[in-house]
Amino acid sequence: MFIVVFALFNSRELLFGVKIKDISIVNGAKLTEDKLEVTGNAKHALKLSLNGREISINKDGYFKETIVLLPGYNVIAIRALDKFKHVDEKNYQLMYEAEDTL
Repeated sequence: MFIVVFALFNSRELLFGVKIKDISIVNGAKLTEDKLEVTGNAKHALKLSLNGREISINKDGYFKETIVLLPGYNVIAIRALDKFKHVDEKNYQLMYEAEDTL
């Protein structure tokens, strides 16, 4: 019985699919810089995409990518897929307002 409980406990992340977590973005944030570094973790992800573009992840699931924001409203979409076709997707809405440089 102990072995079964132990095996289920240790395989819970695989059974319930990939999870995107520890994202460096705050939803609804207002930014004054046009570049944004996005970091986070998607442990057990086979593929990870940021705004539809596949990005690299290390063996522990950590990723770091820099994107350029457009003036105004921006949506950042992060999508992870594991080998069992489980999907997790996070969407963040940001506002980029350029500072006046006059």
